[in-house]
Amino acid sequence: MPKNKKKFTLATITLNNAEGLEKTWNSIKSQEFEDFEWLIQDGGSTDDTINILKNTLGIIQCMNDTGIYNAMNRLISRASGEYILFLNAGDMLADPQTLKTIAQNIKNQADFIYGDALEQAQDGKINYKPSRKHKRITLGMFTHHQAMLYKTSAIGKKRYNEDYKIAADYDFTARILKSAKNIEYIPTPICIFEAGGISQQETKAGRNEQFQIRKTLKLCSPIQNVIITTLQAINMAFRTFAPNLYWSLKQR
Repeated sequence: MPKNKKKFTLATITLNNAEGLEKTWNSIKSQEFEDFEWLIQDGGSTDDTINILKNTLGIIQCMNDTGIYNAMNRLISRASGEYILFLNAGDMLADPQTLKTIAQNIKNQADFIYGDALEQAQDGKINYKPSRKHKRITLGMFTHHQAMLYKTSAIGKKRYNEDYKIAADYDFTARILKSAKNIEYIPTPICIFEAGGISQQETKAGRNEQFQIRKTLKLCSPIQNVIITTLQAINMAFRTFAPNLYWSLKQR
């Protein structure tokens, strides 16, 4: 590994979310493991974001982009770390030892690493969200995107498909898994995910995109695809109308 190559690239996109960006920065600067770079893609914020960025150690690029996944593709092109982890403004690492724990547990030069997640509800309550096995990618994202690390050399020329506006991370992850030689699960929370993003606001559109992705990548049969989409809708209704029971069952 070249001397100037970092272990991790932490990649953040932001637009007019100064409060969320400050939370992300506070989480990053508390890390005990320091072999990382923090790349930030700001889409032209007009709030207090710029003043916050001036006081960080982030490598900043401020320019208009065409959306979430266009911004994330720009960060991939800039990344020099061995692994890249996406933390959007408002998302946080689980605790100050998170990067250290990941670095100590990487085995077999893993092409893809994932772990569990903590999810912060809009009322502030934090719930533990254990990951499913990655082999169940057909059912949807098996953990939060912010709890996944991609080896930059394994990404190669792959990029997020910007035709998908909500589920491009699902498509990207499924394609990475198809080509990954070594996959590592670390049984610890990696991120604190801030709920309320576009994937949770536009759930029906997200399910429709996932349906198309499974069809395009031939992840399952047409009948299985319909069943999975239906089960996803039922699961979201359950989570919406019985959140306490949902999280109680999820954490068992």
